[in-house]
Amino acid sequence: MRMDASKVRLDKWLWAARFFKTRSMATQAVDGGKVHCNGQRVKPAREVQVGDLLRIQRGGVEMTVVVKGLSDQRRPAPEAAELYLETEASLTDRQRQREESQLLRSVHDNVRPAGRPTKRDRRLIRTFIRKDEG
Repeated sequence: MRMDASKVRLDKWLWAARFFKTRSMATQAVDGGKVHCNGQRVKPAREVQVGDLLRIQRGGVEMTVVVKGLSDQRRPAPEAAELYLETEASLTDRQRQREESQLLRSVHDNVRPAGRPTKRDRRLIRTFIRKDEG
């Protein structure tokens, strides 16, 4: 972790903090308005400072984090987690979203998706059609 630097590019920091797998994905997210710094839409080259508040949207999940440290190198996940602190409101919102998605998933598990009929379905269809013919 580079603590002597006072500023790091936003896209580099997002990549180093492991929010995005590649730096180009981080750049696309910032350009697409998925990342806001201190409540404002920013560009990938914006320099992040310790204490900045970032709102990051990733795959339908929104996180709000406070920058604790700066790094322009990608380090292991435990070290990357030391670069930021997620706010309490963000944690509770993500927990609530997770619970809601689990409830929706459990409701939809019993319903088979529409698609190709199974072997059993095809047999039932054939017997139904043959009854109509005869």
